[in-house]
Amino acid sequence: MIFQRTTVMLTWILRFTTGSLDAIPRLIIRQADTDRLRYTQNQNHTVLFLSESNDELYVGGTNAVYRVELNQNTFVQNFSLEVTGTRSCRQDSCENVITVIQEFQDSVFVCGTNALKPHCWKLHNQAGNESMKAVESHKGNGISPFFYTQNSLSLSVEGDLYAAAPLYEQGSHLQFRRMLGNKTKVWMYDKWLVEPTFISASWVSRKEDPHNDKIYIFFREKNSDSSPEADPWISRVARMCKVDEGGSKRFFQNIWTSFLKARLVCGIPKESLYFNRLHDIYIQHADDWRKSRVYALFSSSWNSSAVCIYSVKEFEKIFDNSNFKGFSGDVPSPRPGMCVNNTKDLPMSTISVIKDHPEMEQWIHPLHLEAPFYISTNNYTKIIVDNVTAADGRQHNVLFLATDSGKIHKILDDNFKPFIISETRLFSHNAEIQSIKLNPQKKKLYVGYADQIAVVDLQNCQAYGDKCEKCVLSRDPYCAWSGSSCAPVTKGAIQNLLEGNTSICNQSAARGRHKRDIISTVLTGHFAVPMNIPFYFSCPIYSQHATYTWEYNSKSTECQKNGGNCLHLIATVQGEDYGSYSCVSRERDYVEVIQKYCLNPVNKNAAAHIPVIQTIWVVIAAALISQLGR
Repeated sequence: MIFQRTTVMLTWILRFTTGSLDAIPRLIIRQADTDRLRYTQNQNHTVLFLSESNDELYVGGTNAVYRVELNQNTFVQNFSLEVTGTRSCRQDSCENVITVIQEFQDSVFVCGTNALKPHCWKLHNQAGNESMKAVESHKGNGISPFFYTQNSLSLSVEGDLYAAAPLYEQGSHLQFRRMLGNKTKVWMYDKWLVEPTFISASWVSRKEDPHNDKIYIFFREKNSDSSPEADPWISRVARMCKVDEGGSKRFFQNIWTSFLKARLVCGIPKESLYFNRLHDIYIQHADDWRKSRVYALFSSSWNSSAVCIYSVKEFEKIFDNSNFKGFSGDVPSPRPGMCVNNTKDLPMSTISVIKDHPEMEQWIHPLHLEAPFYISTNNYTKIIVDNVTAADGRQHNVLFLATDSGKIHKILDDNFKPFIISETRLFSHNAEIQSIKLNPQKKKLYVGYADQIAVVDLQNCQAYGDKCEKCVLSRDPYCAWSGSSCAPVTKGAIQNLLEGNTSICNQSAARGRHKRDIISTVLTGHFAVPMNIPFYFSCPIYSQHATYTWEYNSKSTECQKNGGNCLHLIATVQGEDYGSYSCVSRERDYVEVIQKYCLNPVNKNAAAHIPVIQTIWVVIAAALISQLGR
């Protein structure tokens, strides 16, 4: 049975990941070394926080908080936060690793491990000075973990700080609590969660009805089903009312009285195959909370990743209407989980259901019911989503997925159909991404590594080339053809996001351009080569979605791909091999000659005078033929 399920799952993965060119990045982009902010020393762990003004980025590292001026892309301050108090630590834990940065009560609130004694500080800007100083400190138990590797999260909402972190060094008593602020401290009932891993927390505001504002938390917990076929983890979403002050002194004092949880489903229900391990969450908030979307990143035990998209409106529908799992009595009034004016006055019958049956019987399904929005064999670790206004004024969502090898995939959400616009490679080697933050106003991604922050320009339109057709084929909502270049979107510029149809560039002119390309392409190389030696031609592969062929002497052959190059290998040059060679790219309705060569014969007596560069070319050809022929 397990083998059969695994086979079915692999079949579906192959269908999603190899059935279309759209399943691979169209373009490979290599990030310039100039867009980087380097630390003075490597960091084991970093946390990024973007100020509400979007002009400053705070970076929490080891024993310090860095402040980055985004308009200048420079570090403007290194605020030292050395260990406070006496040290009672082991050699590997005697630093203060910053784990929390939030804007809280008109200050920058920072917490760290503090050599196994978690501590927090409020930082304020000094008047007339760019530097900051600590004006207040708090114990950090329950807000910061003892080790940076321990699970934790934090959330600041209207003067209140929510957090999940273990209360003890061993990692025990990990739960979600309201820790500081104007409202009562509230925490969880111990039996609600089983060995949780918290992923994200978010406040969903209802401007027209603030009394019903909710706090959502996303996590995975240990599966009570221990059968061999069951995944050891189940992914969840839970909610609590922001107005929840806990129960009365007699029952559930300082414990959430509105806590409910439900299972998040991401998979192929018809095959009973699911991605059960939640890794990251991005909530795209809308002015109308009902239109807010949740993008969730999952993995499976089959070494694959998936993205599912949910509606906050559907969350509320399940929480407000589903039966309570394991509860068979009459649902009391007020219904468990409803937001009420005074939670301390809730009847025992309502709180008893919350206490013993907080899980919803119904599962929460994504907006796309039959299968995940996106399935990949890549091991993704983080997800961020931006909303972009296209040239026609319509809104489009773009996903940014970070891989475990340090790359960023840029994916268009085309009405629940993914199109992988590009893969950005920030290093020539694999490097772990520690943290990532989106600045939607400046259209930048800030990606934290051990030794630096890489700044990714989301409007890197020049990477698509200098022709209208190439710009349109990119299907990048950030970019459009301005008339002279591929540039950040302006109203009325040329785009075709849904199809990438280049005829929009003016069909008759496009046809003429194609013909001129084929006829008048600049000769890339002219080679005089004797017979009976190996030789090869090469041209760069620009688009992974295009097909490349070599056309010569009225023949056409597919290229042999080697890395990012399209090769034509000649094992031994014969008379019929001499002539003109064109490397031709075809993508959708666009045809382009990339490079053109001419291969000519030489006299035997002139063979000794073949230029050195051509001799090297011959040696490389022999090596390639040997390698690719294996």
